[in-house]
Amino acid sequence: MPVDHYENFPVASWLLPRRLRRPVEAIYRFARTADDIADEGEASPAERLAGLDAYRTALDDIERGETPTDAVFGPLADVVRAHAIPLAPFRDLLSAFAQDVEKRRYANFGEVMDYCRRSANPVGRLMLQLYGDHDPRHLAYSDAICSSLQLINFLQDIAVDYRKGRIYLPQDELAAHHVDELQIAQGDSRGLWHMMMHKQIERARKLLQAGAPLGRALKGRLGLELRVTIRGGEAILRKLHADPASVFHNRPVLTKKDWLFMLARSLR
Repeated sequence: MPVDHYENFPVASWLLPRRLRRPVEAIYRFARTADDIADEGEASPAERLAGLDAYRTALDDIERGETPTDAVFGPLADVVRAHAIPLAPFRDLLSAFAQDVEKRRYANFGEVMDYCRRSANPVGRLMLQLYGDHDPRHLAYSDAICSSLQLINFLQDIAVDYRKGRIYLPQDELAAHHVDELQIAQGDSRGLWHMMMHKQIERARKLLQAGAPLGRALKGRLGLELRVTIRGGEAILRKLHADPASVFHNRPVLTKKDWLFMLARSLR
């Protein structure tokens, strides 16, 4: 499907089994448009929350057996019924997007992980549902991967998020490293910035490694796509580790060369 946003990781790509591409597109369209309601444009906080409430109402309609006719919820209703997908993950996503409107700081890592549980983990669980995999161990692997990818995105987007008024880095850890908001605002990487970033990077890496066995447990194209995704997370972490100040002046992204290297390694 056309994707208007830069994405670190494959979205309904050719790597996916053909039978899953359309369902994944429908799920992605829901998540992308809901996230845009919370994040994009000039709407007021009240207008953003009202838009997300409308999405909740549409989910309620699907739960009652109705089929909305719009471009987002019509296809989603078909996918939900065809694959017996629970609606709780979609509601979790809406909860996280609404939190983005209302919550701007995170006191500790526990709060950050609670956000990841609702903003990222549902995506992996929905993919496993489509794949027909209900193994509790695989769900735990998936949660670790998705939370890690969310943390990696937070690290990439420190400057971007600050311009939106948000800081996802735990406040207590910033304080422990004597990093204040003025330093982030000024793009200042002096002092203990590198040490603070390396702590965040290492934690995200360990979490990604904890979920990595899922890439081998899932067979076929879905397993390949997941292995590429994991390689992508590792690549961004390496870039961040090499230059923790890059988040201020040269946001690390995946290049075409990176993608080719990741695919080659994932095929082994």
